[in-house]
Amino acid sequence: MKRSLSAKQALTISQPTIPLKGPWGDCVGEIDRTGVVFFWGQSGNGKTSAVLSFCKALTQFGRVLYVSLEEGLSLSFRNALRRHAMQDCGRKFMVVAEETMDELDERLAKRKSPDFIVIDSFQYTQMSYRQYIAFKNRHTDKLLIFVSQADGRQPAGRAAKSVMYDAGLKIWVEGYKAVSNGRFIGPVGEYVIWRERAEEYWGKK
Repeated sequence: MKRSLSAKQALTISQPTIPLKGPWGDCVGEIDRTGVVFFWGQSGNGKTSAVLSFCKALTQFGRVLYVSLEEGLSLSFRNALRRHAMQDCGRKFMVVAEETMDELDERLAKRKSPDFIVIDSFQYTQMSYRQYIAFKNRHTDKLLIFVSQADGRQPAGRAAKSVMYDAGLKIWVEGYKAVSNGRFIGPVGEYVIWRERAEEYWGKK
C-alpha cells in the first residue's frame, strides 16, 4: 500500500512540465511532459495542421516522432509538412510510415528514443482500450499524442472514446480551430489554425 500524502506534501512534488509559449501556450498553457494528448475532429477541419503546429512547438523541448499510419507519406501529408515548414525542425521532428505497433514498441524501448510520439490515427492502430492501457504503461516516460477520426462530435469507436476520456489533454478540432477540452486550458483556450477559413466557417454558424 502506498503512503498517503497531505495536500502540503503533494504540492511539494515536482514533475517535469512543458511551458508552452505563443498561440499554443494561450490554448493549453503549461502541460505535463509525459502522459496522453488526444486530438480528434472531422476530416477537412484542419486536424493535421493543428497537430503539426503542436509538434513544431514541442520541438523546442525535445524530439518528436510522427507515426503516420493513416496517410503514410501521401502527397497531402507531404504538402502539410511543407505548409508548416517542418523541415526547419531538422532531426527534432522525424516521420515514420506504416510501422506496426510492435515495431513502435521496440523503437520506444531503445535508449535516446524520441520524447514525444504522435500516432495518427488511433483507428489505424486497431488497438482495444486494454491494449492502449498496456502500451501507455510501457512508455510512461513519453508524451503520447493520439490523433482520432470523429463520429459527429465524438471520437470514432468505443476504444477511441475511452482513450479520449483517459487523456490529460483533449483537443477538439472544428472549423479550423483547436479547442482545449482537457485538464489543461490556457488563457484563451483555443488555437486558430487558419484565420480566414475559421472566420468563414464560424461566421456561418
